[in-house]
Amino acid sequence: VVCLVAYHIFFMLFVWSYWKTIFTLPMNPSKEFHLSYSDKESLEREPRGESQQEVLRRAAKDLPIYTRTMSGAIRYCDRCHLVKPDRCHHCSVCDKCILKMDHHCPWVNNCVGFSNYKFFLLFLAYSLLYCIFIAATDLQYFIKFWTNGLPDTQAKFHIMFLFFAAAMFSVSLSSLFGYHCWLVSKNKSTLEVFRAPIFRHRTDKNGFSLGFSKNLRQVFGDEKKYWLLPVFSSLGDGCSFPTCLVNQDPEQASTPGGLNSTSKNENHLFPAKPLRDSQSHLLTDTPSWSETAAKAEKGKVGMSNPALTMENET
Repeated sequence: VVCLVAYHIFFMLFVWSYWKTIFTLPMNPSKEFHLSYSDKESLEREPRGESQQEVLRRAAKDLPIYTRTMSGAIRYCDRCHLVKPDRCHHCSVCDKCILKMDHHCPWVNNCVGFSNYKFFLLFLAYSLLYCIFIAATDLQYFIKFWTNGLPDTQAKFHIMFLFFAAAMFSVSLSSLFGYHCWLVSKNKSTLEVFRAPIFRHRTDKNGFSLGFSKNLRQVFGDEKKYWLLPVFSSLGDGCSFPTCLVNQDPEQASTPGGLNSTSKNENHLFPAKPLRDSQSHLLTDTPSWSETAAKAEKGKVGMSNPALTMENET
């Protein structure tokens, strides 16, 4: 009875999380990131180069974006005609920009991103538990198969196949699940591991990491009762993310109170820009930017080297 109850619990959670991962539509950037009709026309009229960058800087001046392309240009998608939010990438399979895109998974035939990353992680966890449970309960019969302790029927071949399949999937799932647990602890996506995010000051592979506890809460939310259930509880809207800049951009305003911006033991907020309310409380234990610094940064946002050109990413 205990085995049957445990089996159906694991099976139900596995199917539920798998279903949510497959049928949860990936989130796309909101309308504020799309270029207006006049901006599109201006971008098409201008020759490729600094003039186009000026149009994009003007369109992105009030948007909460802090990452750039490798050349330092505004990240722009010429297929979706929008300024890319931080951690957003264009999926060549879905042919659309996906918020906090991790990868396109053929096993679920869907993009794994902000809207379903928690479901994907739970899918890996429950499928691993499901396979381990099957392998563990089938082990005694698998041993009897090799010691000729089972009746000579077709069922014994089913037992052998079931054990091998469950054991092999357990090994592969454990490595994949462990890898994504590490990504969550570092607040990274698979794409960001292969290509670190580039901020205005420099490339920073740990730019979005706020510490293990806050990184975990960004994916699973604040209410622990929802952590193990395939229901959406991630923080934020996928368009803006709090970040930790250890080495500040020299063009940015200095931190209040004379804080040392180069100290590796202190977490500094990014320059003042519109940050979603659901994200801002993650940073309440660190000093906030002053209103003067916010105004100064707003006047400087979008400025870059005139020699830089626009670079479209996929």
